[in-house]
Amino acid sequence: MNISIIAVGKLKEKYLKQGIDEYLKRLTAYAKVEIIEVPDEKAPEILSDTEMQQVKQKEGERILTKISQDTHVIALAIEGKMKTSEELADDLDKLATYGKSKIAFVIGGSLGLSSEVMQRANERLSFSKMTFPHQLMRLVLVEQVYRAFRIIRGEPYHK
Repeated sequence: MNISIIAVGKLKEKYLKQGIDEYLKRLTAYAKVEIIEVPDEKAPEILSDTEMQQVKQKEGERILTKISQDTHVIALAIEGKMKTSEELADDLDKLATYGKSKIAFVIGGSLGLSSEVMQRANERLSFSKMTFPHQLMRLVLVEQVYRAFRIIRGEPYHK
């Protein structure tokens, strides 16, 4: 299985990089996982609704260039469906069983994802109703993907 995590912005925090690198290393036994960073759109701190849409649109265009037609896209969004780790594992297992070997998880920038990216998504996944820094979500996501593969294989992993 080939999994891409497409994220807006560059990860600068060393402690997050170290955590992500550790899970990416662990995941090599289960799948090919890559993190694809697309540049975030530079914008002032205070934006009008129109400016916010323009920023999301430009970031969305960059995201969509990284997704091939045969990729199953899972957008991370607050309004998405919340799942247990077991449900995520089951979903990934079913995708593999039915020939969907390319999966892309998409993490938007600080303003979220464009409507075009949301329309391209096959599903929307939420980790919480709370808002998290998009950089932190990379670590949480990669850990959950690792946990999912451990569950699929029936291997022990702390709860």
